[in-house]
Amino acid sequence: MTRRTPVRLGATLIAITAALALAATGAAAQGKKPWRHGIIEAKSDSGILFMADKGGFAKKLGLDLEFVQVKTDQIGLKALLAGELDSYEGGPGGAILAGARGADVKIVGCHWLTVPHGIFVHDDIASVAALKGKAIAVSSPGTMPEMLARGALAKNGLSVSDVRFASLGGDLDRYKALLARVVEAAVVSAEYTPIAAKEGIKLLVPGHEALPEFLRVCLQSTGKTIAERPDDTARFLAAEMQALRYALAHKDETVRFARELTGAKADDPRPGYIFDFAVKTAAVAPDLPLPLDRLGWLQDQLVANGSLAKATDIARLVDGSPRAKALALVGN
Repeated sequence: MTRRTPVRLGATLIAITAALALAATGAAAQGKKPWRHGIIEAKSDSGILFMADKGGFAKKLGLDLEFVQVKTDQIGLKALLAGELDSYEGGPGGAILAGARGADVKIVGCHWLTVPHGIFVHDDIASVAALKGKAIAVSSPGTMPEMLARGALAKNGLSVSDVRFASLGGDLDRYKALLARVVEAAVVSAEYTPIAAKEGIKLLVPGHEALPEFLRVCLQSTGKTIAERPDDTARFLAAEMQALRYALAHKDETVRFARELTGAKADDPRPGYIFDFAVKTAAVAPDLPLPLDRLGWLQDQLVANGSLAKATDIARLVDGSPRAKALALVGN
């Protein structure tokens, strides 16, 4: 008996050591595997939104971060659910619709809290009422552009049946359609404001006035990814937090980066305009909050406009655990 006891103990210690080594190897493997993050194609605000990719914040946290540009929210969300992306940032409406229908999608933080878009029209249109019977360029149902248009119409006594919605992809597509008078109004980013006047176009309805509760951009992942790569999920959010803080504190660098990404000329006023807009309206929240009340409001709008049959428990679509770990990494 005395000889067998040490053997059992030795085997137990070996098993424990092996298990710890395996866990350490798994944790290390998380950091070595690239983290593919989907993001809407670079626009004038990309200096802020893409800073995590440029600034080396993820690398310092041991994460190989790869940004993948997509044209629309719908494409990004589909890629996320198909496992082609580890995370995606876009309007939370799509995530709510997909999650309510059983898809494995989790909202893990929101960083652009107000709508920088608005309804733009030609100078000969003086009011929302004048849009009756006319075409408005939006995006697909349930997305921010479409909901912004609905909200503005409702506040001015019009309904969707009073106008015609044209789904036309991204901001640039919608702005070009407005310029060519294919449509009489278009929901596009406020970044076009400083160049619109020269082209006989004006901002008719600011989005943050039409939809003050609307969340523009939230970071989304899947329950599967969070479970399999918890440390990397936290590192990714921590990198975003640090990058957003940095971007907001370094205007010249951020604006210059946006011009590089978009190929804009040095005298293009849009990157600087949208940066100042974000700071002035406190649009960007580097701590990536998860405002359940505003997400719940958004879900109610989706139910009201028929995009969603009935509301679900919004908390079920949110996972705050990666954010808590990220805050611990960067410091509150």
